[in-house]
Amino acid sequence: MSQSCRLLAGFCLSCVGWVGIIIATSTNDWVMTCKYGMNTCKKLDELESKGLWAECVVSTSLYHCKALNQILTLPAHVQVARALMLSACLLGLPSALLALLAAPCVTLNDEREGTKRKRAMLSGALMLIMAVCGTVSTVWFPIGAHHQDGLMSFGFSLYAGWLGTALCFLGGSVMTCCSGDDTPSQRPENRFYYSKQSGLSNSVQATNNHAKSAHV
Repeated sequence: MSQSCRLLAGFCLSCVGWVGIIIATSTNDWVMTCKYGMNTCKKLDELESKGLWAECVVSTSLYHCKALNQILTLPAHVQVARALMLSACLLGLPSALLALLAAPCVTLNDEREGTKRKRAMLSGALMLIMAVCGTVSTVWFPIGAHHQDGLMSFGFSLYAGWLGTALCFLGGSVMTCCSGDDTPSQRPENRFYYSKQSGLSNSVQATNNHAKSAHV
């Protein structure tokens, strides 16, 4: 697989993962918490859907959400998950721009191929940082919710965050580790020289002749 194909595959995976992280950050269906059984909680209106920005009460005839506006009184797992998920969403923009600038069809002035490879590796590194932020958030948040209220089940937002994190990790790994040069380096012994006396000769013979003439 050529370098351009690897770059395109890593870019597509990372973009889909970035979208998944944005969906997980903007929605509030992370975990379902309840201290009793599912049916009992619905009848007592104690089944709650928790997210980064709101807590919603779910019942048979009611769906009411309360915004989490008091930042200083929020639990630590909510504040850390907010900061990390927002950081992951913001890092996706420069990472996508660097990946586009590293594409073979985009050329800025008289830049070299090494510059494009560095852009691709930097873009992949940012995607890996996004994956780390998403992993910490999507693992720590349900653990904190379980210790606080009792975890009942995972929500759609958490699954979207896990999927986006995995795709960002995979795409970032492809862009970082597979951005090497495909052209083999030309060794000096494979170069040929032409002389009037002996015609074509390789570089080793040319070097030996030069050494002999220098001794004479």
